Amino acid sequence: MQIRQAILSSLALAVYCVLGALPGLGDTAPVAVGAQYDSTHVYVSPQDVDRFVSSFIATFGGTASKTIALTVTPTPSTTEWRFITSPVGTLSVFGFTTPIPYPFGSERTGYLVTDMDAALQAAAADGADVIVTPFPDAVGRDAIVEWPGGLRMQLYWHTVAPSYPALATVPENRVYLSPSSASSFLRSFLAFSHGTVTSDEGRAPGIEIGEPTQTFRRIRIESSFGKMEALVTNGHLPYPYGRELMGYEVGDLDATLARARTSGVTVLDGPYDSDDRRAAIVTFPGGYIAEIHSARPHS
Repeated sequence: MQIRQAILSSLALAVYCVLGALPGLGDTAPVAVGAQYDSTHVYVSPQDVDRFVSSFIATFGGTASKTIALTVTPTPSTTEWRFITSPVGTLSVFGFTTPIPYPFGSERTGYLVTDMDAALQAAAADGADVIVTPFPDAVGRDAIVEWPGGLRMQLYWHTVAPSYPALATVPENRVYLSPSSASSFLRSFLAFSHGTVTSDEGRAPGIEIGEPTQTFRRIRIESSFGKMEALVTNGHLPYPYGRELMGYEVGDLDATLARARTSGVTVLDGPYDSDDRRAAIVTFPGGYIAEIHSARPHS
């Protein structure tokens, strides 16, 4: 069985390479700036903005901007906004004081690009749907795209290029996919991101998705946009799996969870050991759910 899985994974990697070489896929220029510029979008109620920010920084370290009232959508709206810079990733925290215009709130990340028009042309050529066309904000331009399988993300561009320090660890965008959408998503996103599949495990331990008696397909991707873990499942997921947006890598999981608990974080599942990681699923004040993991030593 192990030999068969190794052969299948090798064939899958070869298919990705071939698909990336097809006309219209993978021949677009890179537009990523760097993982430290790719922010997770966190939506909480206005009264929870400061609580969430304080809890996240107490857990992982970092700093945050002051609260600013902004319009961040192309139609009228107002949100209280704070920006977190931390060793494990950057976050844009939104507390809308008006109803949230569609489809905002469904995009999980904002990816900084070198050129908005080139990025949208590349995304469309590589199979994405531009569901919110570019609109101006206070510091540049924004748009929202949707990839095969339903993953939505914001692309943004700044008039004056920002400068953030490199991350201590790069967070993983955790993407849940159906078996029927996995191939089309991988083909499209790998072409756009110029990414690499670092592992494709056809029988990953189900404990990683709350189903310890089952297995599933787990694909890890790295690119200049950062890391991504695609979890291909049948959708029979116990809460809170499928609700977490990011996986954060830390040096000591137990110490991190201890800090988290004292700052208002609830551990929803774990800690558990699986393959190369020790992990847990947590929820922060305001309802933001995340995975936190540390590396396990190789046996």
